[in-house]
Amino acid sequence: MKTIILAGGVGTRLWPLSREYFPKQFIPLDGKSLFQKTCERAKKLSKEVEIWVVTNEIHRYLVRNQIDDLGYAIPDSHILAESEGKNTLPAIAWAMQQIRKEDKNAIVAVFPSDHLLGEAAISQISDAEPLAHEHLVTFGVTPTSPHTGYGYIKPGEALAQGFVVDQFKEKPDEKTAAGYVKKGYLWNSGIFLLSVSTFFEELKKYQPGLSAAFSGRKMPEYAKLDSISIDYGLLEPSKRVAVVPLDTDWNDLGTFAALYEVEAHDGEGNVGTAEYLSARDNYVHAPGKHVGLIGVDNLVVVDTADALLICDNRCTEQVKDLVGRFKKQNDPVTRFHRQVHRPWGSYTVLEDSDSHKIKRVTVKPGQKLSLQLHHHRSEHWVVVSGTAEVELNGETKLLRQGESTFVRSGIRHRLKNPGVIPLEVIEVQLGEYLEEDDIVRFEDDYGRK
Repeated sequence: MKTIILAGGVGTRLWPLSREYFPKQFIPLDGKSLFQKTCERAKKLSKEVEIWVVTNEIHRYLVRNQIDDLGYAIPDSHILAESEGKNTLPAIAWAMQQIRKEDKNAIVAVFPSDHLLGEAAISQISDAEPLAHEHLVTFGVTPTSPHTGYGYIKPGEALAQGFVVDQFKEKPDEKTAAGYVKKGYLWNSGIFLLSVSTFFEELKKYQPGLSAAFSGRKMPEYAKLDSISIDYGLLEPSKRVAVVPLDTDWNDLGTFAALYEVEAHDGEGNVGTAEYLSARDNYVHAPGKHVGLIGVDNLVVVDTADALLICDNRCTEQVKDLVGRFKKQNDPVTRFHRQVHRPWGSYTVLEDSDSHKIKRVTVKPGQKLSLQLHHHRSEHWVVVSGTAEVELNGETKLLRQGESTFVRSGIRHRLKNPGVIPLEVIEVQLGEYLEEDDIVRFEDDYGRK
């Protein structure tokens, strides 16, 4: 069995924890990210060389780094980076196109990368393989409450295993959701089991444009593809769709209300480290801060280095609307954390103004930044720990702890870590324009322009 992991989402409802450049699937939880836990799940069904990941171009190296941290040998060619998000159907079709080159009769499990899923699901998904030879198989979860944030599936005629899908239902209001639960509808988990042949037969029938785009061996022009979900574009019109109930824990962790449900509660229903006085059913995430809540209930309090969210726990679906407001203002707080991950390591913005910016730059052993220059800023580097190999206009020198150098605007420069421990550098930027697009690259190990 092959596996596809969909890792291109941005998780706007979990802002400010989740940002465009570091979304929720890559945030460490209990030592590993949801993406890494999905990779571990995939490995129970497939060999490492049978796993494909579809992600966003800006997350390619997050994916690579987190796979490497697991010690897995998923090939680079199996990390498919979309130039722009086109929803789930083109993403799945692209990966299925690649799998078809190797095995046109393959059965493929498809997982979102940002869900919690109980261990029992693996054997249940594997057992559904015979059904996938003739059906597009989706998996449903028995509801524990009338949830308004999930889609629903109405089971129809019983099969030897599972049911024919009668209808897919969009996210309902609370009254409608309660009715769905009473009638035995299932939550739509977004997990699928597909045969390559059946998938492309149905794709040709119901999405001929996408079918033609992925009929060859080359990647199509992604910008010209329609943006469409597999549910709307394929599963809803197809007459060959089956649903198999999953008897296991499942949570899509799409909101802070969902996080509240799965984390440990105190005797008053509170989650998170804080002092609570006459306060019940609150969720607090504020690492490194002393937090006190007095006389409030059902609050979500999320504090990061550059953003604070406070909302009613019953309104967490609206966080995405708040993010939309920031985006309209072109505010980078929706895109970046203070710590920004790069393929060579990361940097953290310590201080920022119109004329200067201070960063802590961390370069992994053996890695190096691109050979570049800036038109509008100069930089002063101070080595805090490790050894830095600095290239300035073609001349190379080593800097050790406590040593520094100055990089004038217009000078080609490069920073490398030749050592075996992380290199930590304090970078002070001075100039009239300090944004990341003031970079002219000449050489780059990671193919960036």
